[in-house]
Amino acid sequence: MLVVHVFVHVKPDQAEAFETAALENARNSIMEPGIARFDVIRRQDDPTRFVLVEVYRTSEDPARHKETAHYQKWRDTVAGMMAEPRTSIKYTNVFPDEQGWDYSE
Repeated sequence: MLVVHVFVHVKPDQAEAFETAALENARNSIMEPGIARFDVIRRQDDPTRFVLVEVYRTSEDPARHKETAHYQKWRDTVAGMMAEPRTSIKYTNVFPDEQGWDYSE
C-alpha cells in the first residue's frame, strides 16, 4: 500500500469552507476501489492546518484518483483557499500489511 500525507495550510477565513470541501471529497474518495482509507484531520492548536491521509492499494491508484470528477471539483474549489501551496509526503505501509490484521482480537 501507498500512504500519502497531504499537508494543507488555508487562509484563516477559509478554514470552515475548506473542511466542508475536503469532507465531500473524502466521502466520495472512499468509494473508489483503489482507496483503502481517506482521513481528513485538523490540527487542534492551529485550525488553519489540515492533513489528508490517503491510503492507496497500489502505486497507480493516486493517478486514477486525480482523474475523478470529485477530486477535480475539490482541487478547483480549494485552490483560492490556500495560505501556501500544499505539500505531500509518500510512505510505504509496513504494518498492517497485505495479510490484513484483525484488530478486534
